[in-house]
Amino acid sequence: MSWRMVDEGWGRRAADFASLLEPASMREYLFVHRRLGLGPGDRLLDVACGAGLAIELARLQGAVCSGIDASHRLVEIARLRSPGCDIRVGDMAESGFDDATFDVVTSFRGIWGTTPAAMAEVRRVLRPGGQVALTFWGDMAATPGGRLFAPFRLAGEAQVAHQSDMVALKQPGVAARFLAEAGLEPGELFTVPFFLEFADAEHYARALASSGPAYEAIQVAGADAFHTACLEAAHPFVQDGRPIRAEIRLWGIIGRAPR
Repeated sequence: MSWRMVDEGWGRRAADFASLLEPASMREYLFVHRRLGLGPGDRLLDVACGAGLAIELARLQGAVCSGIDASHRLVEIARLRSPGCDIRVGDMAESGFDDATFDVVTSFRGIWGTTPAAMAEVRRVLRPGGQVALTFWGDMAATPGGRLFAPFRLAGEAQVAHQSDMVALKQPGVAARFLAEAGLEPGELFTVPFFLEFADAEHYARALASSGPAYEAIQVAGADAFHTACLEAAHPFVQDGRPIRAEIRLWGIIGRAPR
């Protein structure tokens, strides 16, 4: 699939994604930034930056930030959040940034096991000794909040299978090998805190519908069926006077460019 098609799924409800779904990632972003030792003056590139919340948080820590994403509508929000930063619309495998430009590259569930060319691009733009951090989903069947992603299974069989291929980095040894094949020195896997949190079932349904996998499911099953599936998935998590809150298993790995 061409990167130019990504906006069709991820950009169609960009404001909903930025304001309803992406804030759940804030713990993930801050945790990884701290693990990297991110600080003032660090030159950072966020790959598949989406609506740019991770960039905004890194910028508040003093980093000099850039980003790239395939969705022009999400990039517009990222630029709104971080004016003056070099945030580009484009292919993460051909970013256009100069060689050895960045001290740090991050990609939060944006680089997958099916995108080795993007990993090669990360290696090219990292300075010697620079760090890259990737996060990726763990085993949804073994995680408490995994059922909140159940509506995605309304997509076609081939699409669901492709989603599984994309998250193959969770398998033992795969993430380290993925980095090593790009010429990077991989570190150990670590767990990343991640919680989905929504005011109520309707808020969750609207937020989930803004994602790319939801677009695929809605194309197959229709918006009404997707909404119904969301309400069913949310039901076990609904408690009076409390938000829907569910932990999702997330992994991270940090690699380093050879000096």
